[in-house]
Amino acid sequence: MGSPQTMLDKLWAAHEVLQREDCVSLMWVDRHLVHEGSHHAFAKIKERGLPVAEPELTFAVVDHYAPTRGRSKIADPQIARMIDTLRGNAQAHDLKMYDLSDPRQGIVHVVGPEEGITLPGLLINCGDSHTSTHGAFGALAFGVGATEVAHVLATQTVWQRKPKAMRITVEGALGAGVTAKDIALSWIAKLGTDGAQGHAVEYAGSCIRDLSMEGRMTLCNLSIEGGARFGMIAPDETTLAYLEGRRFTPKGAAWQAACADWITLASDQTAAFDREVTLDAAEIAPTVTWGTSPEQALPINAAIPDPDQVPPAKADAARAALEYMGLKAGQRLEGTPVDQVFIGSCTNGRIEDLRAAAAVLKGRKARIPGLISPGSSQVKAQAEAEGLDRVFTEAGLEWAASGCSMCVGMNGDLVADGRRCASSTNRNFRGRQGRGARTHLMSPAMVAAAAVTGVLTDVRPLLARRAA
Repeated sequence: MGSPQTMLDKLWAAHEVLQREDCVSLMWVDRHLVHEGSHHAFAKIKERGLPVAEPELTFAVVDHYAPTRGRSKIADPQIARMIDTLRGNAQAHDLKMYDLSDPRQGIVHVVGPEEGITLPGLLINCGDSHTSTHGAFGALAFGVGATEVAHVLATQTVWQRKPKAMRITVEGALGAGVTAKDIALSWIAKLGTDGAQGHAVEYAGSCIRDLSMEGRMTLCNLSIEGGARFGMIAPDETTLAYLEGRRFTPKGAAWQAACADWITLASDQTAAFDREVTLDAAEIAPTVTWGTSPEQALPINAAIPDPDQVPPAKADAARAALEYMGLKAGQRLEGTPVDQVFIGSCTNGRIEDLRAAAAVLKGRKARIPGLISPGSSQVKAQAEAEGLDRVFTEAGLEWAASGCSMCVGMNGDLVADGRRCASSTNRNFRGRQGRGARTHLMSPAMVAAAAVTGVLTDVRPLLARRAA
């Protein structure tokens, strides 16, 4: 018997082809997901006359530039060109393509799990930082840059330095109205955007085991916002129940064998981690960002900090954030007027997220405009079958098609200069949702609460009134 191993150790060893003298490893890639932004990488391999090494392991998805309206005739020629370029590359290399007309199209990090492309034990790459989403299944999943995308296309391998192992254990039960999004924003606010730098984060504890796969994906998705290279959760019965019967999952005896293997991926009980952090779920409240970094976040009932009272190294950033966001030190987050709302993205655009928002919105009217963009066409169809779309439209919000949408604004869905948006997305950087846009990150239920009140609001009283 060897020494106890973490899940990271097990997955790394299973994929390491060789290690250079500088301790950088050549890793085999099981799944490569590409989107419109991958055109630079395709151009690189074309220049060298190289084919895609493993077309059957490469999946092309239209998402970043996907229009959420008017898909039959795209008005913006640049957007049309980006999508056509991906189509051309997919056709040239015989890749599986999730095009706009495909009933399975959606955001790449929603489509992968839905289709069973994402499986425990795999190494998954994509030219997008939120590839860490797939770690929720016990996969080794991380984003790569354009040069690395080209390397994966040409060789089905990637060079990578093994990160240190960090475990965040969350024990106890979350309160009503508190979600995986709040867990993520809470630990990032506590540890900072560099709190997990140089580490792979494994999430553990009773609270994590109680999360649905949608919640686990949200948590792993946001790991990189805390500086982690990626996030992971060990496969369990919840994982297997989600995956069983999906399009690309093993079937029959192969499924049974796979399940037996996947359960062994969990970290050994006595495995040592380089860093350990423990959180109490009962202490986590609905959390909202107030600044221009995910670490600038607080419970909804807190007051915005005084830059003079924060650590000196972060004081200037706090002052700049308050100026950009149009807020003042000491001002309470709750009650801050909001101009519009957005629900969607690879962080919070799944069916569970839409159900949570609809539970708040049902029978109520939004005081401000908003856009709901499901994470995939399958999520959209399921939501419509459940009548969630009618809840949103009857509340006065717009129900649109799937895509990255207002999370990054590449498709034209933008927040206007100076406007404040309550958003279920993953980044609140300056200009992320449009030039001068002021973004507040929060859970879908909290976004819905902002919609019906017109201000940043604690969703818990609204849920309590509904329960009564």
